[in-house]
Amino acid sequence: MEQNIVVLDFGSQYTQLIARRVRENKVFSKVYPYYVPFEKVLADKPQGIIFSGSPANIYAKNAPIPDRRFFYCGIPILGICYGMQLLSHKLGGRVHKSRKREYGLAKLRIAGKSPLFAGIPKKFNCWMSHGDKLDRLPTSFERLAYTENAPFAAMGNAKLKIYAIQFHAEVAHTEYGSRILKNFLTEVCGCHQSWTPRSFIKESIRKIREQVGNDRVVLGLSGGVDSSVAAVLIHKAIGKKLNCIFVDNGLLRLREADKVEKTFRGHFKMNLKVVDSEKIFLGRLKSVIDPEKKRKVIGKTFIDVFQKEANRLGKVPYLAQGTLYPDVIESVSYFGGPTSTIKSHHNVGGLPKDMKFKLVEPLKELFKDEVRAVGQALGIDKDIVGRQPFPGPGLAVRILGEVRKDRCDLLRQADWIVIDEIKKAGYYDKVWQSFAVLLPVQSVGVMGDERTYENAVAVRAVTSLDGMTADWAKLPYDLLGRISNRIINEVRGINRVCYDISSKPPATIEWE
Repeated sequence: MEQNIVVLDFGSQYTQLIARRVRENKVFSKVYPYYVPFEKVLADKPQGIIFSGSPANIYAKNAPIPDRRFFYCGIPILGICYGMQLLSHKLGGRVHKSRKREYGLAKLRIAGKSPLFAGIPKKFNCWMSHGDKLDRLPTSFERLAYTENAPFAAMGNAKLKIYAIQFHAEVAHTEYGSRILKNFLTEVCGCHQSWTPRSFIKESIRKIREQVGNDRVVLGLSGGVDSSVAAVLIHKAIGKKLNCIFVDNGLLRLREADKVEKTFRGHFKMNLKVVDSEKIFLGRLKSVIDPEKKRKVIGKTFIDVFQKEANRLGKVPYLAQGTLYPDVIESVSYFGGPTSTIKSHHNVGGLPKDMKFKLVEPLKELFKDEVRAVGQALGIDKDIVGRQPFPGPGLAVRILGEVRKDRCDLLRQADWIVIDEIKKAGYYDKVWQSFAVLLPVQSVGVMGDERTYENAVAVRAVTSLDGMTADWAKLPYDLLGRISNRIINEVRGINRVCYDISSKPPATIEWE
């Protein structure tokens, strides 16, 4: 079993970032809500536990407190921000509301020697975000660092192997933050830094074979990063016992189906069934204008087509999915009730429980960038593992108004030109997404001394770290000019190109 670190989430916006930073140091990590049963964490045999930050106050009536056994279990602990205040409060220190809050950069000064700060300068910038502070250490704890406003910015007990920091080592603003986490992992917890894409592949193959045995598995292959990596990984484990179904819904990008068939049936020699369902999807989308209804129609149609093809395979007990870790983490929130539904999720391939499959989800403990790294290690083409996100409903949410074959064909060509020019200019890997949108308007133009009245498209390119927020990409004018010129000259039926300069929020990345 891989060595691992458990991160207990107390509601911090940075919790997933802590887990990612641990993994960047080649140690596997898991995130659990703070109320996770103590026995469940113990069953994972973690090398260490990290307490996250929180918007809560430790002295508040409903402050989040984990099982008290965590404090005395003998497993090394690192508390971050609220995690430090929690440890202090429970182990005999004192925390109170600070008269002067500390947000942003602060100068941290190290006091004394500690494995946590091994090899790190005595003074550096750290990122603070707290309104409470510790003014008395728990018994047998030492002061390890301080700032102008926080007399105890870090503390530790070498015998108990419990350490805590008031600042956020996981954010990029903290100098040597990654080194501090590495020191905790290696010097305090004794981790070997052996978790790599190749070690993940080896362990996943073992688990898949153990789970599936001699049974068959069916997978809905979209050609996207997640389903592609899942397909190759499972195929590596069980070979021809994997059956992939690719549903060509007529809403794909130019030559997408050909690319999938060539890659997975041709290069990887997989059992792949390509289902031409363009007429079914477009038929059901006829006269549908509302974006939410489009999504529901496409999702229901995908399930119908997939289920029909899966039934033709006979008895297949397992369904494989490219579920990722952010989809399964149970996050903690302290700010209000249910969130409003902005739009249905783009990944419309979710299948109903009454299909009675047992799930194979080899990527469910990986973040997106880790999936790409595993894909590269598996030898999957960079055009697939490095591709930008593409919505499950495909071009349907980029065609405003009715989705028809002629409109799909127009957008397919325009979109291909956008991607082609952005790749040629070296911007494809610098932006999060780039694509064209077909607008529900026509405008007057002049071509060859003749008046035209044709379609308009909008070009959308955004920069983002995770898709949750995004800013419009400041592409060079000459690149935008080439994109516009080519679309108008090469795509018959389009005479106007616009560039979308709205950010998310208030806009969304996709137009529908």
